[in-house]
Amino acid sequence: MNADIARHPESHPDSAGDPTGLAAPLLAGDRRALARAITLIESTRADHRAQADALLARLLPHTGQSVRVGITGVPGVGKSTFIETFGLHVIGKGHKVAVLAIDPSSQRTGGSILGDKTRMEQLSRAPAAFIRPSPAGSTLGGVARRTREAMLLCEAAGFDVIIVETVGVGQSETAVADMVDLFLLLLLPAGGDELQGLKKGIVELADLVVVNKADGDLVSQARHAVAEYRHALALLRPAVTDWTVPVLSCSALTTQGVDGVWDTITRFRDIQAASGGLDRRRADQARAWMWNEIRESLLSAFTGDPAVRAQLGAAESAVTAGTQTPAMAARALLARFRREG
Repeated sequence: MNADIARHPESHPDSAGDPTGLAAPLLAGDRRALARAITLIESTRADHRAQADALLARLLPHTGQSVRVGITGVPGVGKSTFIETFGLHVIGKGHKVAVLAIDPSSQRTGGSILGDKTRMEQLSRAPAAFIRPSPAGSTLGGVARRTREAMLLCEAAGFDVIIVETVGVGQSETAVADMVDLFLLLLLPAGGDELQGLKKGIVELADLVVVNKADGDLVSQARHAVAEYRHALALLRPAVTDWTVPVLSCSALTTQGVDGVWDTITRFRDIQAASGGLDRRRADQARAWMWNEIRESLLSAFTGDPAVRAQLGAAESAVTAGTQTPAMAARALLARFRREG
């Protein structure tokens, strides 16, 4: 059936109302259709946005069944190696894995997502894996939007484990935590001082902490680090009620402990699903996503308005020179926007 659908997508009921013709082959697991669909949702053209919305509407009933995992890590922690080893382990358990990267800083720095993809050489060649970087965007919200929608497309294509990794720094961790079921923080086998040096907000987002590179001469150091991290985390309130954030160690290089990471993720998700926490978390995320879309769309409409653009430079100059307060300038620009609208 899948091969027939791929050849004749118009014959599939899910093709109805799909101007792109991508829904049926994507649902059949066609990776080329998935790649084309993600390219479509990344486009900023108005006609492409309309087509993307129609496609997502067709696919939405086929989404939501995956395990969504967010992964972040300090520089040098071996995140790419960990994701590759972890992804291959999960594939070995019979799952299909999609890796999506969110990097709002890549437009400025060139980023490292494409480099990460080439470093995940084994995983990128696995038939049951799909790796896709998010392109640079002018705003974090824009990149996060594309990553969320790409996640839905991957779910519809049959990928039941979605890994969303942060490559940028700052608010990207919060953006990823707001779209996944579990947020994993990778750390080095250093000690509590390193944890104290991290932004408290990032640590508080973690549902699971993993000390990587627990191999060779670092085994003993990793063991001590796990104890110190557990002590430090005990002083913080966990992101999820009735869940003590576990601190595990592993070696992505030797695969030691990687199975324990996956077992902990599945245990966390099972507990959350049974208590209703998973549904509540996803409902809260969907609501927050809607409001973020409203803010992004309003800001885009505001800055794109000709009347606003005509006065924006003067308003910024007045605020910079101190002849007008920011609040006054903002209200004047908004009043002009409303009149023109």
